[in-house]
Amino acid sequence: MKTSATVRIAAAVLGTAAVLTLGAALIPGERPSPAVTGMSQAAGEIPVSATSVKDTIRALTTRLQRLPRDYQAWAQLGSAYVQQARLTADPSFYPRAEQALARSLALRPGDFAALTGQAALAAGRHDFAEAVRLARLSEAANPYGQGAQAVLADAYTQLGRYGEATRAIDRMMALHPGVGAFTRASYDAELHGDHTTARRMLERALDDAFAPSDIAYCRYYLGELALHSGDLKRATEQYRLALKAAPDFTPALAGTARAAALSGRSAEAADLYGTVVARLPLAQYVTEYAEVLSSAGRDPADQWALLRAQRDLMKESGVKDDLTWAEYEADHGSPALAVEHARAEYARNPNVVAADALAWALHRDGHDQEALPYARKATATGWRNALLHHHRAEIERSLGMDEEARRSAARVRDADPSFSPDLPALARFS
Repeated sequence: MKTSATVRIAAAVLGTAAVLTLGAALIPGERPSPAVTGMSQAAGEIPVSATSVKDTIRALTTRLQRLPRDYQAWAQLGSAYVQQARLTADPSFYPRAEQALARSLALRPGDFAALTGQAALAAGRHDFAEAVRLARLSEAANPYGQGAQAVLADAYTQLGRYGEATRAIDRMMALHPGVGAFTRASYDAELHGDHTTARRMLERALDDAFAPSDIAYCRYYLGELALHSGDLKRATEQYRLALKAAPDFTPALAGTARAAALSGRSAEAADLYGTVVARLPLAQYVTEYAEVLSSAGRDPADQWALLRAQRDLMKESGVKDDLTWAEYEADHGSPALAVEHARAEYARNPNVVAADALAWALHRDGHDQEALPYARKATATGWRNALLHHHRAEIERSLGMDEEARRSAARVRDADPSFSPDLPALARFS
């Protein structure tokens, strides 16, 4: 018979597994996004503290020393390692997750919890096609499992299969209309240009939240929605409320830094980013920090070196991330290399952000005619993302399409009246 402590551990980890998603980059307590940067995005899971996950891992490891054939505990341990990788931006936890989940399935073939964990692991490694395959197997084993639908929603978004993502979210809403479902419904609405519904879904998620980390999570994304509409004051207030609820919620601190940078307070932003990156060195945060340092007249070389170190660590841990390098090379390195990375990313994950990355890389490499169809794909869903429309306007302008460029520039102003392309990393949705 399970002890009460073991039951609490299982409930905590399975509760986490029920909403495991892409990791980042969100990440680190971030809802799903077309651009999974770093551990993203991840990230898209309801946040828990790194300490609580570490305690869970320790307790499960102790249990498995006594009961090595407990397949449920192995599945829970694997899911906890996936969560730990996202919370710490340390992909070295992924191989441990892989081993634990494989052990669970060896003991109990077809177990839905282990399959869900494997699907979340595949998503964390940016292998979204494999994440869909595994989540479908989990769904077949347990049609009422919310975790499989969460992974499906996020993976389909990354694959650019937006209709299927919407259907998975609708299924989540039917199974359990909680924070995880509402925040995904919000992002789905945002991708299609419906900010009213996006905000309403986040407010419903906030009404449903009770744990400090859940409240911080919802407040943070209300801040992001305001930030990317140009309302820096409202965004800063939402980040403040997120940090009030959970002072160690790093994405909200990063949001505060981002708002400071966009308000022209580069020195303040740099100090805040220093703390953010020390806590959670996600590729997105490192890139933003480097660009803020540059704007403040300081040397960003250490941050670019850290970004390269993260790339090597991710590669060693089985994470596929050409998107970060397409964006980096286009804006800071070799446009030709940017095109190579962007083609590889788009071939795997033909979503709107990958389309934008390929369009911009081709533009920077002097291939505007080839870039234009991808710029159009990037703006096809109605997403009011100023950077995507800015890139399209620049490509159209280069091709002498003046009227089309004016229309795209108007969409930039409509999406965010305060938009400036000077800090491209800050202009992207996290």
